Amino acid sequence: MITARAAASFDPLGRSVAAARAFVRDTLQGWGFADIVDDAVVLTSELVTNAVVHAGTRAEVLCLRAEDGVRVEVADRYPERELPLRHPGERPYADPDRESGRGLMLCAALATRWGVEYTATHKHVWFRIDLPDRPVGTRSAGPVVPDQLLPLADSRVRVAVLQVDAGDCVSAWNEDAEHVFGYAAEKVVGRPLAELAAWPQTPGTGTGIAEALRLSRWEGSYGIRGADGRVIPVYASHLRVRDAHGEPSIVCLLVHDDERALLQSPVRVPVSDQLGDPRPADPFEVFIGSPAPDDLDGLLQRTVERARDMLEADAAFLLLATDDETELEVRATTGLPSTRQRFARVPVEAGTNRYGSARMPAVHDDLAAVPGAVPLLESTGMRSVVTVPLKVEGRLTGSLGVAAEVPGRYSNEEALRLQFAADRIALAVESARLGELERLRRGSLSFLVEASDLLAGTLDRDQTLALMAQMTVPTLATWCAVYTIADQSSDPFLSYVLHEDEERIDGLKELLSRLRPPEPVRGAGARPWHETALAVGGETVILPLLARNRVIGLLTLGKPSEEHFRQEILELAEDLSRRAALALDNARLYSERTAISRSLQRSLLPPGSPAIPGMEVEVIYRAAGEGNEVGGDFYDVFPIRDGAYGFAIGDVCGTGPEAAAVTGLARHALRLLAREGLGGPAVLERLNAAILDEGARSRFLTLLYGELHPQPDGSALMKVVCAGHPLPLRLRPNGEVVPAADPQPLLGVIEDLDLYEQTVTLDAGDVLLCVTDGVTERREGTRMLGDDGLAEVLTTCTGLTAGAVAARVLRAVERFAAEPASDDMAILALRVPQQREGD
Repeated sequence: MITARAAASFDPLGRSVAAARAFVRDTLQGWGFADIVDDAVVLTSELVTNAVVHAGTRAEVLCLRAEDGVRVEVADRYPERELPLRHPGERPYADPDRESGRGLMLCAALATRWGVEYTATHKHVWFRIDLPDRPVGTRSAGPVVPDQLLPLADSRVRVAVLQVDAGDCVSAWNEDAEHVFGYAAEKVVGRPLAELAAWPQTPGTGTGIAEALRLSRWEGSYGIRGADGRVIPVYASHLRVRDAHGEPSIVCLLVHDDERALLQSPVRVPVSDQLGDPRPADPFEVFIGSPAPDDLDGLLQRTVERARDMLEADAAFLLLATDDETELEVRATTGLPSTRQRFARVPVEAGTNRYGSARMPAVHDDLAAVPGAVPLLESTGMRSVVTVPLKVEGRLTGSLGVAAEVPGRYSNEEALRLQFAADRIALAVESARLGELERLRRGSLSFLVEASDLLAGTLDRDQTLALMAQMTVPTLATWCAVYTIADQSSDPFLSYVLHEDEERIDGLKELLSRLRPPEPVRGAGARPWHETALAVGGETVILPLLARNRVIGLLTLGKPSEEHFRQEILELAEDLSRRAALALDNARLYSERTAISRSLQRSLLPPGSPAIPGMEVEVIYRAAGEGNEVGGDFYDVFPIRDGAYGFAIGDVCGTGPEAAAVTGLARHALRLLAREGLGGPAVLERLNAAILDEGARSRFLTLLYGELHPQPDGSALMKVVCAGHPLPLRLRPNGEVVPAADPQPLLGVIEDLDLYEQTVTLDAGDVLLCVTDGVTERREGTRMLGDDGLAEVLTTCTGLTAGAVAARVLRAVERFAAEPASDDMAILALRVPQQREGD
């Protein structure tokens, strides 16, 4: 017997599906059929979709109420007679992976009875769902349990009842509330509830107390600050009501948290469980349905359809995170244009606030007010959207979202429902995705590891180009060409060509050289190169070689006409191009830096030693460190004026470029100050001030500076200042070795120096040897050459030229230890030659 009826018509528009779902839901809830609402909405959604989307006709929905159930009819104007018959051995009348026929399959699975009726102008699909059998008067019930298993409560149970007005302030406070929290009613009424509540910040939801008080119902735990300052944990049930004048308020029932059983709503038990099915319900199957699809694409498509139906949306989408969690890739959609479907990508972090990150749930009331907030939905007509993350063990694996064409459709309550569903299916989705990627990933990782090792093993540009091509052919492509770009204003230059058939390399190179080079596009990913279709044939793609935010070249891959690139191969090639681009740029930078370094270092060295009348001068210089030509040790020999020459040898604290910078300052300052006519002490004092002016960049240094004046009688007069440097040694023709100066304070430490110069006369046959501490501090284990060792070497140099003396000292230093020298080293030898007979 029919006791009530409701009917509605829906135009052939995409949003009509959501409107039909809302119509059936509101109708059945108004009739008190909450137990069967969900199944009826799912079936209506599928049948109306068939009518307005697939058939493209107007849909008419009729709901009929009976005492023991409900009948829903969906009629359209597409009366095609394709009866869903099934014979033994034939395929089922519907396939869950197909869009068509799925509504009838769901009718068979969910409805008590169903059928199809045809007329000349209409097709009617109807289903009936019976109400579950329940004892009369029972809303919900639990099993009989032993007394010792019943929940605990105080002997005098107190339920605090308070009422909150539209301004979120307490308007009523009962006696139990006074007893539980210690406040008299007059102390609380009129105060905002937020002042009393210790509200928990639930990660991932953002629902605060203000949002909870706006919901029609809310249930959960929080705390109330008692009169003594302690926070009292409570379990609360909120119900939003309105009075006779239409003014809303919230009635709040609160009990001690350990007595939550008094207020906690019972978990809804599926009908099958009530009828005696012993199998527990799987939350995943409750959302997805059973049996669940066993492939990734089927699982994702089922998920978006269920999410759309659950929130009565116009569209739904599911995105999976890339391995680095920087982008999300669209893998399944429903209700969106085809251009927005699979493999479009959006960033995980689209903004600076929490609503711009896919890692947190987000509700957008109106996308028109925040353009670009959800790039996937631009130009789709969607106005409101709710998105939630899919996470497995705290790691972002994807994002699930639903959208509607009207603004303000969703609230935090819908976000919580969708998040609950996402939590149920996240692990299954991730497992399916990992299974799909396992085979390809193993091969790709092995390939990329080998490629990285090879590319990292060289800093030679030409060798890097050859490796790039050899790794792609024939593994990824039939042929490969590498274009390089010298600078942003230059055209790409064809630098390397390789074909799997070596006999075709020259011909391919000639063909490509006649074509206009491809345009260097900064965007990542492979793009087709259509210009090669006629000249070369087959499919050709171009990948940019992007390093340090600059396109430094192009990697071109080609296949013969009968083959095409798979997406997995292109993704692997993109990975390789990134590694290859960095390796190629590193090789370029290394070459440039090496050339610059050598040029700068050579500018710090003296241009050459002048010829000093009546004197032999020899210098040997060695800088520590690979590729260094200048270090912390330095020397110089230069003319000051007619008949006067300056010489210097010094050691800056440390080695490498930092020490070389102070070296350049010292050497050039010495020349400038000496040619101003200043004496040795004045020159060094001014140099000391210049070093201290460098501040934090300054480094102390030791320095031996002298002026050399050749004399008419063949001797040489020297004025020397030894500022903290190893003392110069004088070798006489008889083999005697003595220091030629006294030690004085080093430079770069204190401001006021009191330096003096000493005068030394070198006679015929005398040698003055000046070295840095890289010579005297040469070590082998615990042994050190030292000043005494150097003096012993010098005693063996009697009668040798300045060049031979310097060479013997260097040889002795090198032979003192097996390991290469770790410190800079400078040797300066000055000798007054002996007069030959007859001169």
